[in-house]
Amino acid sequence: MEKILVVDDERSLREVLSIMLTRAGYAVTEASDGEEAIGHVNREIFDLVITDLRMPKADGMAVLKAVKSSSPETVVLVLTAFATADSAVDAMKQGAYDYLTKPFQVDEVQLIIRNALEKRRLSTENILLKREMASQSSFAQIVGQSESMQKVFDVVRKVADAKSNVLICGESGTGKELVARAIHYNSARSPMPFVAVNCSAVPETLLESELFGHMKGSFTGAMANKAGLFEIANGGTIFLDEIGDTTPTIQVKLLRVIQEREFRRVGGTQDVKVDVRIVAATNKDLEKAVADGSFREDLYYRLDVIPIRLPPLRLRTGDIPLLVKHFLEKFSQESGKPAPVLTPEAMHVLLGHEWRGNVRELENLLERVVAFSVGAPVSDEDIRGWLHRVVIPQQHGAPTDLPEDGVDLEALINGIEKDLLLQALERTQWVKKKAARLLKLNTRSFRYRLEKYAIKGGRD
Repeated sequence: MEKILVVDDERSLREVLSIMLTRAGYAVTEASDGEEAIGHVNREIFDLVITDLRMPKADGMAVLKAVKSSSPETVVLVLTAFATADSAVDAMKQGAYDYLTKPFQVDEVQLIIRNALEKRRLSTENILLKREMASQSSFAQIVGQSESMQKVFDVVRKVADAKSNVLICGESGTGKELVARAIHYNSARSPMPFVAVNCSAVPETLLESELFGHMKGSFTGAMANKAGLFEIANGGTIFLDEIGDTTPTIQVKLLRVIQEREFRRVGGTQDVKVDVRIVAATNKDLEKAVADGSFREDLYYRLDVIPIRLPPLRLRTGDIPLLVKHFLEKFSQESGKPAPVLTPEAMHVLLGHEWRGNVRELENLLERVVAFSVGAPVSDEDIRGWLHRVVIPQQHGAPTDLPEDGVDLEALINGIEKDLLLQALERTQWVKKKAARLLKLNTRSFRYRLEKYAIKGGRD
């Protein structure tokens, strides 16, 4: 339910607007002057603020300034009783969405409010799209015809429209986020947001703010009120990846959200109610974590209502030829190159590999194969080379022979860089600080490269 703050010192007008908006299905808060309104704005995030310009104690411009300072995404609509509306135009220059001259028609107000809230919704969706940078995945993105994967598909179909929380367990790289997306996009919640957060990738000091939002001034750097991911996901699904890495403090707060369907922003005093389905994932043994006291038992049982266990790739090798075809076509299309052909011996090597990194490891390998492909069939020796080392054609300034038909230099360099990042992560059991040290990179540079190549997972 969208929240609107109505600010006017004229009681009758305030009540008319409040009744009209409440009947339209909005949650309405009233303020009789600018000072009271600023107090509300500092304690709570509104979707829309409707404010008169001339009021006692603090005028509408002060309210506008407070809104834009504490919650820049909130839309402000100003009211003025003066036909010239000069001050209202000034307010628009300061960030107001639109203005209305008193007296006004009810139909006119309703139309402007609908348009203003649509602007707010589009702004929120834009933020979400920037965070996701991924397509709306469904079953089409999950490749597998093995019996174990068909069982997973069957569970997803059966539980997609349920309200119960889901816990997806599986080794790193088995496709837990793809399954979470499939659950969401095959459910009645699909028109609403799917929000993913890797709990192990965000420091504890920031994770609470990331999940639940914060109020301006609640900590150093909190320059404005911020809605958290639970709020953004309202009506949809939130995917909590690597839930097993959360601290006891975060676990307590997550338990409250599940039990009460509400939370409190960092530094806030108001409870925020949400309707969010939680899909969590982990590569850890949470039952063991419960036994040794590192994970709350009550939280575990509230998350594990619908368990989904993803098999490792080494236990479903029959899916490898399908995955190979899928990834070769995908990366060939992205690079504009013909899909390379693997010899039967090369496929035999892939079928016999251990795949400790599961589907992610196979995907990264095939991306390298496409990047370095020169048209000849890919042999078993080629595959073994890519599995165990990175072939760097130039060392310490030594000259390199350029093939007669040239080479895609950018793809070559990117392939080598991504391969080294993955090797460093695998060698350090995906501990990012250790991997960065192996590559003589500082943490910021290392994280930038992980984002560049969309490498997810691991811990600090």
